[in-house]
Amino acid sequence: MGQSDLPIIGSEEYVALPDWNIKHLRTKTDTGARTSAIDAYDIEELEGNRVRFIVVASRKHLERRREVVADITRRAKVKSSTGHQHDRLFVTTTLKVGPVVKQIEVSLISRHKMKCRMLIGRAALAGDFLVDPQHDRLLTRKPKRRRPKP
Repeated sequence: MGQSDLPIIGSEEYVALPDWNIKHLRTKTDTGARTSAIDAYDIEELEGNRVRFIVVASRKHLERRREVVADITRRAKVKSSTGHQHDRLFVTTTLKVGPVVKQIEVSLISRHKMKCRMLIGRAALAGDFLVDPQHDRLLTRKPKRRRPKP
């Protein structure tokens, strides 16, 4: 697939993480970050090189959370945008953005103060997307609000 055939994504997109039963997660596309990160809390290492954590899929609807148990794929020091180094756990999951489905590695970190629950770094973007940072949601749409049943 040549570069001109790659889907173009904006600076923000809605993605699915089907392994974790998350259908719509607001994400920030960041070509300046090498790795991807997801907002996780109550991170607990388990036996057998596994980890349990909670992902909150929405800032407005905190009840939209998923408990996830996953294999730890690696541990690394990551330098944040503020210049501080943090030890992080990484896990692998399936990412779906529009028609593209791929396995990516994400670090587990608190992003509760951030507008987007997930950051997609250049390692996850490479070879599958072109990024237009001037626009949001070029490949995905904001999910429709579900109306409560009467």
